[in-house]
Amino acid sequence: QVQLVESGGGLVQPGGSLRLSCAASGSIFSINVMGWYRQAPGKQRELVATITSGGTTNYADSVKGRFTISRDNAKNTEYLQMNSLKPEDTAVYYCNVVSRAKSWSRPASYWGQGTQVTVSS
Repeated sequence: QVQLVESGGGLVQPGGSLRLSCAASGSIFSINVMGWYRQAPGKQRELVATITSGGTTNYADSVKGRFTISRDNAKNTEYLQMNSLKPEDTAVYYCNVVSRAKSWSRPASYWGQGTQVTVSS
């Protein structure tokens, strides 16, 4: 099992910045992909950004140029730097990792508990 602990959410004014962190611990041999997703009230969960173990990133069109995903492989931690925040970025943000417990294990997906981001004046 893998445990994910998120931090960094909160209330911010439009145009402001926040940095989310997600630390993974437990039975980890390797982490293939780390990502951030979000879910606004009444909407489905959507992809925000992902990053592979090699550093390849992928972003939703709505956050390109404003958000930056990164990871520290030594710490099994990922980050989401969010700049120029808009009210429509308001949502619960969830971190996700796809990892292997052993070299021969099949990859498994794990989710964090979610952290609230509210963008409002």
